[in-house]
Amino acid sequence: MPAERERMQYLEALGIDVWVPREQAGQSVPDLVEVAVTADEPVPDWTELQASVAGCTRCPLHQCRTQTVFGVGNRDADWMIIGEAPGAEEDRRGEPFVGRAGKLLDEMLRAVELDRSTVFITNILKCRPPSNRDPAADEAAACRGYLERQIEMIRPRLILAVGRIAAQQLLHTDSPLGRLRGRVHTLNNGQVPLVVTYHPAYLLRSPSQKRKVWEDLCLARQVVQESPT
Repeated sequence: MPAERERMQYLEALGIDVWVPREQAGQSVPDLVEVAVTADEPVPDWTELQASVAGCTRCPLHQCRTQTVFGVGNRDADWMIIGEAPGAEEDRRGEPFVGRAGKLLDEMLRAVELDRSTVFITNILKCRPPSNRDPAADEAAACRGYLERQIEMIRPRLILAVGRIAAQQLLHTDSPLGRLRGRVHTLNNGQVPLVVTYHPAYLLRSPSQKRKVWEDLCLARQVVQESPT
């Protein structure tokens, strides 16, 4: 069928040989690892939240940004994709995950029958750190309330944390990404499942890890399929 051939093309772009993973009878989602999150300074509606982010001066990053990067996609999305921080192109365009890494993220999503119009994509930070350095702890803390409010309003059935920084910040841990993969964590007192995977920019440097990303996407899809609507 045309749709199946198209999905196979997306998987080929990811370096994945098989579209449908083997399913074992009685297979279940791994045990949940819970992390509590509390909202800070909730904003009453989406428009006001966007305005608050656009005018934010909570940390020094506002002094060197071109514009904030609030996030894009479906506000009623089942999947919420959270990365680290905007890069130079994201800062210029005001949209997360553009350029080569963004194109690869698009391929990852299409491999599980999703695209940017069906998910919501954002970052831990809403402003670009100078020279694309890792976010500082105080910068992440300053943005945390905005992100938590986005999660609260979107109410996704799954969060996909892409990259080490995003995963560690969301889960309040310093564990390496390899130890955080392959299981289901939760946010908001167990209300939102979270799956961790590699950042597309890392995959561009280490394409041998694409198979692991496919496994993570399959786990994420399984979580959504088994979660209540």
